[in-house]
Amino acid sequence: MTRPFGVKGKKRKHSQSKQNSEEEHPQPPPKKVVVAKESKEPSSPPQPESAPTEEDEVKVVAAEESKEPSPQPESVPTEEDELSGIPIAPSEKESTKPNVIFILERASLEVAKVGKTYQLLNSDDHANFLRKNNKNPGDYRPDITHQSLLSILDSPLNKAGRLKNVYIKTEKGVLIEVKPFVRIPRTFKRFAGVMLELLQKLSISAAGKREKLLRTIKNPVTQYLPVNSRKIGLSYSSDKLVDMDDYVSKIPSNMDLVFVVGAMAHGKVETDYTEDYIAISGYPLSAAYCITRITGALERKWKIL
Repeated sequence: MTRPFGVKGKKRKHSQSKQNSEEEHPQPPPKKVVVAKESKEPSSPPQPESAPTEEDEVKVVAAEESKEPSPQPESVPTEEDELSGIPIAPSEKESTKPNVIFILERASLEVAKVGKTYQLLNSDDHANFLRKNNKNPGDYRPDITHQSLLSILDSPLNKAGRLKNVYIKTEKGVLIEVKPFVRIPRTFKRFAGVMLELLQKLSISAAGKREKLLRTIKNPVTQYLPVNSRKIGLSYSSDKLVDMDDYVSKIPSNMDLVFVVGAMAHGKVETDYTEDYIAISGYPLSAAYCITRITGALERKWKIL
């Protein structure tokens, strides 16, 4: 049976429109899932380690010796390592021969609070402060003690090991012991800082060590003096004027000597423990120069060049 002409045309038209719609909106191709194939090859068994030979051992030792040692980390310094202090001056060991001791009497070493800080009083920097407190600036001369210590400690007498000790007696009655191998600061500003620290902490140790180079000690000073010693006071006001070379030449060679020198600007030293009281010049001398004459006479007596 033959179809009508019109029906056949509609079917073609419908199939043609479906084909056109598929071309306009094509479907994405399906994704392929790739599955990794398991390796069918069996894993090879571990090979046994071969025993090292003598040649291998030599190579290992040589390689280890050629390695540079790894740098060690620097240790952080502790408070015990960083000890405050002053250096030690090189000198010979203390001699078994007769020695000399110096005592600086009436030294002007006084600490006061000026403004917001504590300072060692001196006539140059604190003149106004001293006048306001009804004190004479001329009496505050710590530079005399500084110069006297430099004259003693720098002498060949000390470097030869014939200086036993130095004692400082302040105007306030504080007694200070100074070891002969201490290196006193050369400038007065640094010296004042050291004395300020000493009077506040009562002792100063050597740099990097625990040995006390300067310290305050108990009075009286006579308990620290040798039994077999001659104690000599010096003053311009003494009636006994002597030549220092002749004076020390008459002292027995086996006797220690103790010289008491005033470390003040004015006045004289009056102590109850001196056995002799002499003047070594017809002119008033500074304490530092007086000490220079004493050390020079002893160096000539003991043949110290």
